[in-house]
Amino acid sequence: MELQVFRLPNGIRLVHCPVQSPVAHCGLFIHAGSRDETDAEHGIAHFIEHTIFKGTTKRTVFQVLNRLENIGADLNAYTTKEETCIHASFLNEYYDRTLELFQDIFFHSVFPQKELEREKQVVMDEIRSYRDTPDEQIFDDFEDLVFAGHPLGKNILGSVKSIKKLKQQDILNFIHRNYRFDEIVIASVGKIDFTKLVKLVNKYFIDQPDRGQSPPRIAFQNYQPFLVSQKRKTSQVHCVVGAPAYAYGHERRIPLALLNNMLGGPVMNSRLSLALRERNGLTYHNESNYTAYSDAGIIHIYFGTDPVNYEKALVILHKELNCLREQKLTPVQLHTIKKQITGQLAIAQESNMAAMLAIGKSYLLQNRFEPVEKLIARIQDTTAEELIEIANEIFEEKQLSMLTFK
Repeated sequence: MELQVFRLPNGIRLVHCPVQSPVAHCGLFIHAGSRDETDAEHGIAHFIEHTIFKGTTKRTVFQVLNRLENIGADLNAYTTKEETCIHASFLNEYYDRTLELFQDIFFHSVFPQKELEREKQVVMDEIRSYRDTPDEQIFDDFEDLVFAGHPLGKNILGSVKSIKKLKQQDILNFIHRNYRFDEIVIASVGKIDFTKLVKLVNKYFIDQPDRGQSPPRIAFQNYQPFLVSQKRKTSQVHCVVGAPAYAYGHERRIPLALLNNMLGGPVMNSRLSLALRERNGLTYHNESNYTAYSDAGIIHIYFGTDPVNYEKALVILHKELNCLREQKLTPVQLHTIKKQITGQLAIAQESNMAAMLAIGKSYLLQNRFEPVEKLIARIQDTTAEELIEIANEIFEEKQLSMLTFK
């Protein structure tokens, strides 16, 4: 993957991947998310994602939405604990129109109070809907307990109470404090001459006023393992077992991703799927997820099952973790799991949209991008001995935590 990189004099970074496709994908990435909120701002980063399209100094909400969608493009946004992204997919001929709209949304959104009040109802409905989905909520509740007292533990959506209190000035304060030029990446995948793309980005972004100084993030410390069971009105028992894990820049991030994929990745022949579902018929859904943040990480292992099967399922889960810690993979097993994740990476590279999002996030966190060839090389270098070491470090029994909804 050939990347072309340019840094504007004001610090904004542009990263472009040229491809031979009629469709382009572009994103404006801001290194600010829910972990950058104060207690009084809980949910504001995600609320901004909703309301940043609600009108600018020169466009109404309908003009903002119609600007790209009227020409068949797709305009969207997302928020995580560490970043906010405005992104679009469009025909290559509309780069100028897209970047101009990004600039207008990013610098000139007005967040009218009437629109804020209307959108609060939408977000509060999203929160209530999420509360009705225990197999989703349990992951956020687990992170809140793992990162207890730390901003990484905050639920991205906020609460009904916190959303009700948000005002226009709160939004403007958060943006001024966190949306700095040196914390912004514009990522592009499409068919456009790079010199022309640089001119467009300069045209719309070079003369804009910078915001204030971003406060430093506080690193997470003092993890305390826990066993928590909560009463919920659910027909199933939902359970998450996990622990802190490696940060995004850790040299063992890729081997841990390999181990996680083998344990409970998005495949039907993962160890958890075979043990819990195929051999014993105990679960409909189980999974293992590894999330790497800029300075921390977390791994969750989830299953949902009938209450009468809960204890048996939990025993099987811990048996699989014991196997990871104690039984070294044979050469054939190691070769197989490497082929599996290598194929998954190759298939993911077929999506230009996914590539754009990966490039933007990587430059936001590390100011570089690891091509798939480098990731595959790290996978191939991983030994069975290293996987045993990682399993004993991450899945050390005394360091595991558990949250159960019963």
